[in-house]
Amino acid sequence: MNYDNAAGGAPLRPRLRTIYRLQWEAQQDAYVLLYPEGMVKLNPSAGQILVRCDGTRELDEIITELEDLFHAQDLAADVYRFLDHARQRGWVD
Repeated sequence: MNYDNAAGGAPLRPRLRTIYRLQWEAQQDAYVLLYPEGMVKLNPSAGQILVRCDGTRELDEIITELEDLFHAQDLAADVYRFLDHARQRGWVD
């Protein structure tokens, strides 16, 4: 998938689909993705990616925020891979 731009060359702004709700669960010490049929417990990096998929941030902004948060560089490939997985699961548009 091309993450450089969406239709018409506009920047990609991933958004969680409305059927899902992301929330922090203190008892699980993790973000969870809730949907009518159940729940997915997310690992810390997946939770941090999805919490930023609100349709307001461009993908480059999300990557920069994550690199700052995790004190890491070159996270783009990992973020792309996770978003591909999330799209295949129908979590994000």
